[in-house]
Amino acid sequence: MIEPHAPAPSGTAPPWGGPARLPVRPGTGRFLVLAGVFVCAACGLVYELELVALASYLMGDSVTQASVVLSVMVFAMGIGSLAAKRLRRHAAIGFGVIEAALALVGGCSAMALYAVFAWTGAWGGLWANGPRCLLVAFSLAIGLLIGAEVPLLMELIQRIRRQDAGGAVADLFAADYVGALVGGLAFPFLLLPILGQLTGALLTGAVNVVAGGALVLGLFRRDLSPRGRRLLLAANLAVLGLLASAAALVGDFEQAARQAVYGTDVRVALQTGVQEVVLAGGTRGRPLDLYLDGRLRVGGRDERRYHEALVHPAMAGPHARVLILGGGDGLAAREVLRHPGVDRVDIVELDPGVVHLARSDPSLTRLNGHAYRDRRVHVTTADAFGWLRGAPPGGYDVVIADLPDPGITASTKLYAQEFYGLARRALAADGRLVVHAGPVSSRPRVFWTVEATIRAAGLRTAPYRVGGRDAGFAAGPDRTAGASRSPGDWGFVLAARTTPALRLDPSAPRPRTLTPAGLAADFRAAARTCVRHLPPSTLVHPRYAD
Repeated sequence: MIEPHAPAPSGTAPPWGGPARLPVRPGTGRFLVLAGVFVCAACGLVYELELVALASYLMGDSVTQASVVLSVMVFAMGIGSLAAKRLRRHAAIGFGVIEAALALVGGCSAMALYAVFAWTGAWGGLWANGPRCLLVAFSLAIGLLIGAEVPLLMELIQRIRRQDAGGAVADLFAADYVGALVGGLAFPFLLLPILGQLTGALLTGAVNVVAGGALVLGLFRRDLSPRGRRLLLAANLAVLGLLASAAALVGDFEQAARQAVYGTDVRVALQTGVQEVVLAGGTRGRPLDLYLDGRLRVGGRDERRYHEALVHPAMAGPHARVLILGGGDGLAAREVLRHPGVDRVDIVELDPGVVHLARSDPSLTRLNGHAYRDRRVHVTTADAFGWLRGAPPGGYDVVIADLPDPGITASTKLYAQEFYGLARRALAADGRLVVHAGPVSSRPRVFWTVEATIRAAGLRTAPYRVGGRDAGFAAGPDRTAGASRSPGDWGFVLAARTTPALRLDPSAPRPRTLTPAGLAADFRAAARTCVRHLPPSTLVHPRYAD
């Protein structure tokens, strides 16, 4: 409860009863407390960012996950600060216990969240939102503990040397904010790329418990009874032991969790710096599956139907110069190279790790027909949006947008009106653009928003829907709903300056899965789902959601 403001009567004794008996000079003691504030603040921000990053990877829609984590955590910090007022008389031991609890909860949060997602994420029913509930629970618990730090640290600083409230708050918050800056920079540039999310969180917890324990047991040990010192030391050692044990087992844990998510035939699993890339199958007659950040990007059972539907309608017409946005796996390039008259294929792929696998993994190179060995294929590692801004006007006969679903937050800008305006500028006068626009049956509003956005960029459209998508894995931004809700089709939009005709190139080998009559039926199937009068999506007003 927030207490009504009233000045303390003259001569009122502070709650802690007198100056602390320190083993060092007051100035040194004050510096050590502020150093502890710095370290604890850095650790606290790492916990926040780790929850946001892992939740975005596991559950999709980074905007929603960041909003949930940060809002719940800030709310909980306020509650924690109020609750900690009752501990001011025992600030030293209270702070030590809180730091040990924070180190344990924050350090293990990533592993616990990943475990729940991996082993229970597909249960469905009442547990369909289990990972999200756990995310909120961890955000709440970590926020409460972080919020409780501030009043206790203020008491400890004042115990060393009494200072006016404004000056003490300024010193405390300065150390806190600088520590948060260091933690915020360390997470994406040091912890995540070098240690990964699980080990990074465990190491942060270890630093947290050592800093909190050293501050209390080293600087304020005379405020604790002998029994209190022994209990706090035992608690800190127990937390360190648990974190160290988890760190030693993290490799086996990741392997087991990965098999629980992807199956037992995972061959390659790597963190490229852009995303997690997993290859499963591809040997002994098993189909090859490629997962990017937990989402099925290439399914060996049905990838040919997808890539033929994406590429071949757009190649009916001039196609000497082809641009593929995304498609680093080389599978769209494989279909492009089946057409005679192709002089150059430019691939713009964000992740060099995917390109490296497409060039070196035997199963993936066999699947893409060794497309990267063809001298006409040229690869640029870049963001598609930024690359298009410098692309030559009218430089391409065909532009193929082989990009992740628009419902994924990171892809939203690649489905914006501004993006299609840049693609339109890169097209020759009679050029065609084709866009993978997500499933039609399960998300018609998203699909038709893509179509409306392309029209808003000044292009005529021919939307079509192709069925036959394998439902064995719940692909897409959110896999917690279970495979039963997997989309059963793909949606595409063919666009040009004049109304494009859905047809096939008569000079190219006939696709295995497409026929002219089938394309006409695919066009009618998409038209039956039409959602009219949708506004376009723009950079400042995105209209896609998971």
